Amino acid sequence: MVGEPIPNKRMEKLKQCYAWLKQQPVFALTVNLLIMMALFMVCRIFFFIVNYKFFSDVSASHFLDLCLGGIQFDRTAIIYMNIVLVLMMILPFKFRNKQGYQNAGRWVFMVFNALSLFMNMGDTGFFSFTNRRTTFSIFSEFKNESNMGGIMANGFIDYWYIVLFFIFLLWILWKSYFRPSEKTSTTRPTIYYPLHTLVAAAVIGLCVAGARGGFTRDVRPITLSNANQYVNKGTEAAVVLNTPFCMIRTINKKVYKNPHYFASQSDLEKVFTPIVTPQPKGEFKPLNVVVLILESFSKEYSLFFNPDLDNGTYKGYTPFLDSLYQVGYTYKNSYATGRKSIDAMPSTLASIPMFEEPFILTSYSNNTINSIASELGKKGYYTAFFHGAPNGSMGFDAFAKLAKFQDYYGMTEYGNDKDFDGHWAIWDEEFLQFYADKMATFKEPFMTAVFTASSHHPFNVPERYVGKFPEGLSPLAKCIAYSDNAVRRFFQKASKMPWFKNTLFVITADHTSQMQHIEYTTDEKLYSIPILFYQPGNDSLRGLSDELACQVDIMPSVLSYLNYDKPYVAFGHDVLTHGNNNEYVVNYNNPLFQILQGDYMLQWDGEKTVALYNVRTDPMLKSNLKGTLPDMQSKMETEIMAQIQQYMIRMVEDRLCIETDLKNKKED
Repeated sequence: MVGEPIPNKRMEKLKQCYAWLKQQPVFALTVNLLIMMALFMVCRIFFFIVNYKFFSDVSASHFLDLCLGGIQFDRTAIIYMNIVLVLMMILPFKFRNKQGYQNAGRWVFMVFNALSLFMNMGDTGFFSFTNRRTTFSIFSEFKNESNMGGIMANGFIDYWYIVLFFIFLLWILWKSYFRPSEKTSTTRPTIYYPLHTLVAAAVIGLCVAGARGGFTRDVRPITLSNANQYVNKGTEAAVVLNTPFCMIRTINKKVYKNPHYFASQSDLEKVFTPIVTPQPKGEFKPLNVVVLILESFSKEYSLFFNPDLDNGTYKGYTPFLDSLYQVGYTYKNSYATGRKSIDAMPSTLASIPMFEEPFILTSYSNNTINSIASELGKKGYYTAFFHGAPNGSMGFDAFAKLAKFQDYYGMTEYGNDKDFDGHWAIWDEEFLQFYADKMATFKEPFMTAVFTASSHHPFNVPERYVGKFPEGLSPLAKCIAYSDNAVRRFFQKASKMPWFKNTLFVITADHTSQMQHIEYTTDEKLYSIPILFYQPGNDSLRGLSDELACQVDIMPSVLSYLNYDKPYVAFGHDVLTHGNNNEYVVNYNNPLFQILQGDYMLQWDGEKTVALYNVRTDPMLKSNLKGTLPDMQSKMETEIMAQIQQYMIRMVEDRLCIETDLKNKKED
């Protein structure tokens, strides 16, 4: 017909495509989940505005970073809270488009997401009392309250504006629900069912990855501590996180509480206080500090510590480290606090032990802490942490940020995936060379730490080294030998650099692994790792000590050696510049706490002594001396109770550094 406009074919095709998409329940599911992502972000902005007095120093650009960081936590929470709806929408059946089925889906969407919004809104008001997001522990904290209804009613009145905003969000939630068109698909069954089964499988895969925090094997399910990589101070983690995520991630997590072993705070502090008030023996020494945390380096693999093993025929797998032990200061009896890699960073770098569960995985992982990096940062040090795995692996980057390391160097910063081992990280040799080269560019003084990765399952070495390192009873042995050689090459390069002689090196391991000899399978030796302090050219820092040492002793020992003069919090002791004969080591051997003091090891279940051994005369721990040495047993019980009570109190009350200790201290 003359004058009639020519149809826009492209627009018609887009309309047809959209009409087809509207028929697909998975498309409707995607839209509804995106709606929830938007509403979670609205909740975050509202939370920030209501509690602005706690974040008044947050700039607009930093707030944007916090919001962007929060997306991964929102995604995880939304997937968990909508898992029923997801399953309803991906079932490969045509009845999904029926009105009754979709009405049911709408109510499922409303109930679970209204609960999510309620949790977020509740924390918007509750945050001013706790300064952190609410976790699942709230049910334990208030389980004995008989007037919860009255308490909540008063809260609704006091925070009426939050209640109104919540009602507004519910209205948006109801009105915005997207349902697929009721038209039933005409696709042939032989195509429809296989196709939608594949779609369902793909959606499940995406949901699993979204809930975990990523696709790769090195990504652990993200937890509260991952928020630390986006914040400048601990309270900002509440902006990054959301309450449903915090509740879900802390279900069945251990709730710490004061065990009340001691009647008063003063009685407790007479036995043990983690507040360290330095008494420097001279001017501050601005030495560089370099900490190497070696993956799985049990003492068992060292000839230096085991000259009598295998009837004196043992050769070991760490010839280079053995040579360093002879020119540095190390310990016959040194230990880890836990058995996992994620236990080692808090223990080694921040003097926080592993009690009951890794600090990084607790609901208290957003507490403000001090560390070697934070304390030396106060002296003008540049600080950096290195780990050759993909950035985000193990939550190390998040903890490094919490510990106040100024920069993080991971696989991304390394910049050459050709050196990736195919499983975990950049090969140790290449990454340690990179580590040495980067330190050559840093302004002194600096404090850095590196966590190696190659001495790990699946126990491979680079192809060029296959067959060149000794095999042992454990497949880990050749990897230990490879990493020892990588450390040798690191020191060869570092020794030629101008910063080398002005540096205190600390070498330790994260934990033990793959024991080859029965002597190393006891409850004591399962934690036996090397600890070495080495300053090139300093003959006074040399020897093999009979004293006890632990990962948590590294931080106070380093700071004391440098004549650091500011108070800080540490659960370890200075084992470097004075005798340690009256001190002790504590670690956690699930479900028992262990304390080693002098020649003895006591195992404590939280209420009573389970066992007492003389680890020197009875290394295989065959003779339980419980009850036969009352004075020694009582002394060790008192020490371990003090450690546990201080730890629990300070975790719950956020008193892991001097600043928060003064702010949050509660007197009994």
